[in-house]
Amino acid sequence: MQKQFIGLVFTAIIFSLYACSGKTGTGNSPLAEKKAKLETLKKQQDDLTKQITSLQAEIIQLDPSANPEKAKLVAVEKLSSENFNHYINLQGKVDAQNIAYVTSRKPQPAQVKGLYVKQGDYVKKGQLLLTLDNSLAQKSVDAAQTQLNYYKDIYQRRSNLWKENIGTQVELTTAKANVDQAQNTLNQAEEELGFSNVYADISGVADEVTIHIGETFPSTTGYIKIVNTGDLKVTAQVPENYLDRVKTGSTVKIIFPDLNDSITSKINVAGKVIDPSNRTFLIEARLPANSLYKPNQLAFVRIMDYAATNTLTVPVNTLQTDEQGKYVLVAVMENGKMYARKKRVEVGEMYNDQLEIKSGLSGGDMLITDGFQNLYDGQLITTSAT
Repeated sequence: MQKQFIGLVFTAIIFSLYACSGKTGTGNSPLAEKKAKLETLKKQQDDLTKQITSLQAEIIQLDPSANPEKAKLVAVEKLSSENFNHYINLQGKVDAQNIAYVTSRKPQPAQVKGLYVKQGDYVKKGQLLLTLDNSLAQKSVDAAQTQLNYYKDIYQRRSNLWKENIGTQVELTTAKANVDQAQNTLNQAEEELGFSNVYADISGVADEVTIHIGETFPSTTGYIKIVNTGDLKVTAQVPENYLDRVKTGSTVKIIFPDLNDSITSKINVAGKVIDPSNRTFLIEARLPANSLYKPNQLAFVRIMDYAATNTLTVPVNTLQTDEQGKYVLVAVMENGKMYARKKRVEVGEMYNDQLEIKSGLSGGDMLITDGFQNLYDGQLITTSAT
């Protein structure tokens, strides 16, 4: 029956060729006529091939014994439920929570007279880092101290005379006020003198020391940068299309490729502003104390933005599409033989090469994972080479 049908098909093709060859031109060149004739025949051939394939499948379904083909070798995998997670993979870096650029409290820059730290040193909060030129401030202190001593002497004299009932109370009160004012002047002068000493605002490592003795501090080129390496975080830029899926509290896996190490943390900062230059927003995740973690160290960030439990997944390359939608091919035993059958599926998220199946498949289905190319619904298959 099938051979008769194929014979009729090829007879139709020959008849069509003969009919086309008998047509006369209408003014077109011989080359244009031949190209047009070729395109017509190709279309007829495609249509006939589709009809042949469809009829073969229908015949096999009605009469499996009429299938002249050998069973096609395939590989199958039994499906079972599992947990499925989707991740966003990003490149990030280690950064410090606290970074301090050392500054002076002096109202004007001054020359560095002493430097007590070098790059890489660990410093404690309040530690003296450098001293600035204090000659003018020291002169002010000396002058204020001399004036205070003078007013103290006068006050002492007035006080002694007052005890002897000599002088007036106004004179004694004025002398005391002069002492107080001189003391305040001295305190201010000493405070300004203290501005010449520059201390560390935080504990950490002197990451950059670009100032030298004799130079003016602070300046655009001369400064000290302190990084608190005991309080670190990982930062990354997330594309804005994930804005509604990445939030504070989202689980994140941080991978350190150079250390062959990874940890799991939580996002504690999720930016609310989109960077217009790259359409991303910032996230941060805290790191535990570890001497191996260094600022600016490369880190891969894997954010879990979707999770499903007890679901089925299939390799993404097994998903196919026809005019009716998406489907996969499964192996089904019918009357002691194995056939390929289409299964219409609804898909969900994809991660790496695995695709979540929301509906259409059940646990225990035998998914055809290899050899599914060019298989049609109802084709005889086998899982062992003969």
